[in-house]
Amino acid sequence: MTPAAPTATAPAAGRLHRLELGLKPGVADARGDRTLHAIRRHLGLDVAAVRTRDLYTFDADLSGEDLARIAAEFTDPVIQLGGSPRLEADDPPGWDWMIIIGFKPGVTDNVGRTSRTAVAALLGRPLAEGEGVYTSTAWVLAAPALTRADAQRIADELLANPLIQSTQIISRAEWEAGAPRPGVPRVQSATRPRVERIDLSGSDDDLLRISQSRTLALSLAEMRAIRDYFRQAGSDPRRRELGLDDQPTDVELEMLAQTWSEHCKHKIFAARIDYTDETGKTQTIDSLFKTYIRGATQKIGERIDWLVSVFHDNAGVIAFNDRIDLVYKVETHNSPSALEPYGGAMTGIVGVNRDTLGTGMGAEPLVNVWGYCFASPFYDQPLPEGVMHPRRLRDGVHKGVIDGGNQSGIPYAVGWEFFDWRYLAKPMVYCGTLGLMPKTVAGRPSGEKAARPGDRVVMVGGRIGKDGIHGATFSSIELHKDSPVQAVQIGDPITQKKMSDFLKEARDAGLYSAITDNGAGGLSSSVGEMARKPGGAAVDLARAPLKYAGLQPWEIWLSEAQERMT
Repeated sequence: MTPAAPTATAPAAGRLHRLELGLKPGVADARGDRTLHAIRRHLGLDVAAVRTRDLYTFDADLSGEDLARIAAEFTDPVIQLGGSPRLEADDPPGWDWMIIIGFKPGVTDNVGRTSRTAVAALLGRPLAEGEGVYTSTAWVLAAPALTRADAQRIADELLANPLIQSTQIISRAEWEAGAPRPGVPRVQSATRPRVERIDLSGSDDDLLRISQSRTLALSLAEMRAIRDYFRQAGSDPRRRELGLDDQPTDVELEMLAQTWSEHCKHKIFAARIDYTDETGKTQTIDSLFKTYIRGATQKIGERIDWLVSVFHDNAGVIAFNDRIDLVYKVETHNSPSALEPYGGAMTGIVGVNRDTLGTGMGAEPLVNVWGYCFASPFYDQPLPEGVMHPRRLRDGVHKGVIDGGNQSGIPYAVGWEFFDWRYLAKPMVYCGTLGLMPKTVAGRPSGEKAARPGDRVVMVGGRIGKDGIHGATFSSIELHKDSPVQAVQIGDPITQKKMSDFLKEARDAGLYSAITDNGAGGLSSSVGEMARKPGGAAVDLARAPLKYAGLQPWEIWLSEAQERMT
């Protein structure tokens, strides 16, 4: 029997076109079955069946012929049916509720982005600036006894993360009356780009209010220090020549805050502390890090000869043989994973992949490792507001780590898990990468890199967006239910894989003199780190590729991403 040709129809208004893909009747729906099992087990709700479908919204000038070609290409004719927003062949008989989950404006939609590339290749022409593809998922539930509140609970507790995703609940009656499907999640256009001066002349309460409202994670003492510095710098003639005064700009204040954050500066590890042991003896320790971590490693280094580079680059380097060094990096991604388990863990694993790429002149990621600490997956007590169930956290984190590695071509090797109730509100998520680096690159030692006067500043990888702003400062403060959505990134491992392959070729050809990542602090940290030796750099933010219009200069300068290098 020849399968029916998939179709796609466009709404009458505008240039929005929609395509829905669902499984054919009789084809097992693993995603729906997992959701059904979770609803019954974790929520105790009476649901008979769940089927799922994928929704694509095309915001582009497309002809009917274009839509037909796209629908045919996107649909698997063996197991899927594709059609207009009224596709119903795969619905469970007598279904009652449809739950549609999509991304909020400004949140990275990886499938939508790769679909946009596929559409351009299929049509043989690039899509224009502003044209795009946006994805969402629909869960169709057969559950006569389910109320709208029950459907919302399923969405909130099992299917969607309200920080990064929007939810639409549609009843059968509303669907039959023509309830609209999701549109385009547009970012609200901001006022034209401008640099704002921040008045720090107020009271201590005013200083703390500024720190809290802007998610700066700065203490009162730190805010006072910044205020006093700019009061003195305001009379500097070089500053006056640039039209600046004794008030910091938002660019300057935000950059100082992320650099001074606990996430970047490690102030607790670097602090001077007085420690009293069980015998009552007190000693002063000047930096736990310098004394017990770096200090211990340096003592080991006096007895061995295979420590190549430790504590001054993106990852540690040790000798393996006479041709190859091993590069190793492990870090935690706790706060992002607590807010968005899948995306937070994915950015963790592709982040350490990226740290490996940015070590020395660039290493090649070889294998990933991981370690988690959660509360019991069988936890059955009431949860604090805004806290996900540890089973949902664990499953989302592990899927993020696995997908982040697999989609960028890096397998995972070994890991561990530990369970204790104290990790209920904030898990511990370790991500690690082992990489290979040749001892010499383009005729010089691979561990040596230095930007030179006259070098061009080049950014490669993903475009800049609002996701990733305040990632460093948000990770340095206590989590709460109003933690900023823009701090959560959604990693893009496919873009990172393409970037990684490109960088390996560029490295071997000797095309760059220094490289580092756009992690915490974005361009501000990557350019700032590498520009120290040549004495500075000039950067024109108007030339930075953006995901969408409306970003302010400080956002462009500080937005971090795991798949972006300088």
